[in-house]
Amino acid sequence: MSALSRRGVCWCWFAVASLVVGCSSKSMTPAPVEDREMAAVKVAPVVDVKPPVVKQPPGFENAGKPGYYTVKAGDTLIRIGLEHGQSHRDLTRWNNLENPNKIEVGQVLRVQAPVLTETAAVTRPVVTSSVSASPIPAIGTATATAGSTAVTPGKASNGMVAAPSPAASTPAPAPAPASAVGGEDELAWIWPGNGAVLGGFDEVKNKGIDIGGVAGDPVVAAADGRVVYAGSGLRGYGNLIILKHNATYLSAYAHNQTLAVKEDQAVKKGQKIAEMGNTDADRVKLHFEVRRQGKPVDPAKYLPPR
Repeated sequence: MSALSRRGVCWCWFAVASLVVGCSSKSMTPAPVEDREMAAVKVAPVVDVKPPVVKQPPGFENAGKPGYYTVKAGDTLIRIGLEHGQSHRDLTRWNNLENPNKIEVGQVLRVQAPVLTETAAVTRPVVTSSVSASPIPAIGTATATAGSTAVTPGKASNGMVAAPSPAASTPAPAPAPASAVGGEDELAWIWPGNGAVLGGFDEVKNKGIDIGGVAGDPVVAAADGRVVYAGSGLRGYGNLIILKHNATYLSAYAHNQTLAVKEDQAVKKGQKIAEMGNTDADRVKLHFEVRRQGKPVDPAKYLPPR
């Protein structure tokens, strides 16, 4: 082998040795293994979620109880009072309403007067039995005993004169029974207008009767009472007057041209309270309602025959 060939072989071995040494000098630390499945799963932070606070309408705890009413869409305090035979002022007072024009759907209102309970004990007088002294009958006087024969005035069987028996006391007449319909609250009604009847009572379509007339005709109170509403705040009734007669009856007078009385005013039967008109109506007429404990009843059954 020539010197040149030997030199080439030496360079080849030198190159191979350098490559081996270079490879052996590198770090043999294994590369980190990434768990891609665990990296894909992210644990959300735990958050303390509280349920939202639901605001309950006023009086919700009384829902369903006797004497209470749950407000529905479209209700007004005036209508609720009319439907339950109460004054809207009483409803405002019983429910402590700051603004009677603001009532909300679901609100529960008291519609019957609160009952006052007596906490104090009632002291009753103690009745003591007393012994009354009876005079001793005179000798020879006939006295009636149980099972004895009554002796008429005159001579007794022994020849003595018998004393007359005391007259039996007449029992007091029993009081006349109250009316089965309304008891002491029953009234002697009169017609509130002189016109002809235009429309009769219907529990669904017409909750009273319609009485015809001319604009300006007088409208009179059908019975003694107190004005619990006078205004135009009830849709469909126009200028309206509501009278409360007693704990049982209300009467309503609608579509008036003008009103002649004010709220809380006492009126007498036959007194002029308004003038007939056509407010919120298709013609001049008086719409007259009688409400018994808030429920509309046929006025023709209470008014006298013409």
